[in-house]
Amino acid sequence: MSEAFTQIDGGPLDVLIIADHASAHVPADIDLGIDPALLGNHIAIDIGAAEVSRMLAEQLGCTAILGGVSRLVIDLNREDDAPGLLPVMSDGHPIPGNRHADLSDRMVRFHHPYHHQIARLLDGMTSPFILSVHSFTPQLASDPQAERPWDIGVLYNEDDRAARIAIPMLEEAGLMVGDQLPYSGRLLNATMNRHAEANGIPYLGIEMRQDLVTSGEGQSRFASIIGPIVLQCRISLA
Repeated sequence: MSEAFTQIDGGPLDVLIIADHASAHVPADIDLGIDPALLGNHIAIDIGAAEVSRMLAEQLGCTAILGGVSRLVIDLNREDDAPGLLPVMSDGHPIPGNRHADLSDRMVRFHHPYHHQIARLLDGMTSPFILSVHSFTPQLASDPQAERPWDIGVLYNEDDRAARIAIPMLEEAGLMVGDQLPYSGRLLNATMNRHAEANGIPYLGIEMRQDLVTSGEGQSRFASIIGPIVLQCRISLA
């Protein structure tokens, strides 16, 4: 057991599902100074990511690792020196409890154990493939005029091998796909840069639209679409 992550052992397949922002948990000894209702908001958690990741781990027979704390406690999808590691503002909402928080303590407590476990899991695989699972809000409070109509986005930095396979397959499944949308993986891809691109491990990074994966029905739909695509990417890139 670790407060930094939850591990789902779905089976021996050499696929690792990673969901950096799967939890809205805030440990009892950390006070963010926010309305608790915000912990159900996209600023705190990638809605639907944990559920879809669990379904996929069971469906594929593989391992999933889910971030154990809210992104407002520490953002696990940021480099060790990134300014957004400990957010003091998120989509227009101030996070006053983080202004004087001990960053090094949160890194040692959450960030380092999470990434060390990912590295250990990958080291134990012969021919690993990574699926990175995130979700995005269809509307930002700080930019309400911006349209985000995509059902799913595919993100990558330099390695777009899996993206090129997955995008047409997602479109064939009836989804509106954003290629490097709602934002570019060249700007924000920290976990995949560290564990996939730096080690030559193929990966697929996805961003699901949150209102489509809020319900169990929506989560099952996305898992049923994504699972076969992951298998095809793994086979093609092995």
